Order: sequence, then structure tokens, then C-alpha cells
Amino acid sequence: MRFKTQWLSLLLAASAVVAPLALTGCAEHATVRVYDPYYSDYHVWDNGEVVYYNRWVNETHRPYVRYEKLRPEDQHAYWTWRHEHR
Repeated sequence: MRFKTQWLSLLLAASAVVAPLALTGCAEHATVRVYDPYYSDYHVWDNGEVVYYNRWVNETHRPYVRYEKLRPEDQHAYWTWRHEHR
């Protein structure tokens, strides 16, 4: 009986250590969808969209600001540009 209790304790301790490590990788693969209110559609924000966003920042000579932090008029400018560069 003591062996089972020790085994269970070890299993619980191991799962407490491994679970956060296993779940952390899942966040990187989460799909982020961004709504474009000007064209009434959604865009998947993935590595491909990041490439377009960085290109827009460079072509329009803007300082880099994360998309979420852009002013609404700059987001509108990005989506207008993005729909012209498919």
C-alpha cells in the first residue's frame, strides 16, 4: 500500500512540473484573427501577415508599432494598403 502512495505522489509531482511546459507550446500555435471593419472581413494574423505588415511599415516610412497599438486611422491605412497588395 505504501508503494502505491509513493508512486501516486511521484506521478502527481511529475505532472505538476510537465503540464506547464506542455501547455506553453500550444499558445504559439493559436490562431489570431483580426477583424477589418473597413472591408468587413477577417484576416488570420500569422507569419505571412507579419511579413505584409513589416513591408507596409517600411514602404510607408512609419516607425514600427505593433498592430494592436496602432491608432484606428493607421489600422485603416494598413488594411487599405493590404487589400491592394494581395
